[in-house]
Amino acid sequence: MLSTGLPQGAVPKLERPGPLRDRVYEALLELITTRALQPGQHLVESELAGHLGVSRQPVREALQRLNTEGWVDLRPAQGAFVHEPTDEEADQLLTVRTLLEAEAARLAAANAGSAGIELLEELCAQGESAVAADDVDAAVALNARLHATVMELAGNAVLAELAGQVDRRVRWYYTPIARRRGRQSWIEHRELIAAIADRDQQRATELMREHTEHTRTSYHARRRP
Repeated sequence: MLSTGLPQGAVPKLERPGPLRDRVYEALLELITTRALQPGQHLVESELAGHLGVSRQPVREALQRLNTEGWVDLRPAQGAFVHEPTDEEADQLLTVRTLLEAEAARLAAANAGSAGIELLEELCAQGESAVAADDVDAAVALNARLHATVMELAGNAVLAELAGQVDRRVRWYYTPIARRRGRQSWIEHRELIAAIADRDQQRATELMREHTEHTRTSYHARRRP
C-alpha cells in the first residue's frame, strides 16, 4: 500500500507523447474515477509526484484543473482533497444519464446491425464472467463499454458527445455499487440486448430507463446494510 492509500499497481503509467500536465491530469482522473483515490482523501502533491515520476508543478496544475471540473476540492491552508459528491449531485447526474441512455437504446433498436448486436452479447458475456469471478474493476469497465457501445449503435453524434461528458462520473458513482448490483445488472443487460435485436424501440427504451433507474436507487441505498 502506497503512502497516499493507493493500492499497489494502481498508479497508471503516463502515456507518451503529449503535454506532461495533460498526462498527469488523465492519470489522476483515472485514479479518482476508479476510486483508487477515495472521496475525501487528502492529495499530497509531493507524494503524487513521486508515484507518477514527475515534478510537483504538473501535479499542481492537474489538481487545479480537477478542482475547476469538480473532481477535487482545494481548501485554503489544508490542501487538495478528492471531492465527496452529495446525493443531490449524484441524483442530478444519474437522472440526466437516464434521459440520454433511454434515447440511445431506442435509436440502437432502430439502427443496430448484426455485428453491433454480437458485440453487445460478447461484452455481456464478459461482464457476467467478471461478476462470477467477483472482479469488480472488470465489471465496472465492461459495464461502461457496453453502455458506450449502445450509444455508438444509436448513431447520433450529438447524443454520444453529451453522454461522453457524463461517462466518467457515471463510472465514479457506479463503482461503489457494482458488487451490490452484481448479476442482476447483467440480467437487465441481456433483456436490453434482446429488445435491441428485436428492433423493439419502445421495449428497449423502457428497459434502459428501468436499468439506469435501478443504478440510481442502488447508489442512494449504498450505505444501508
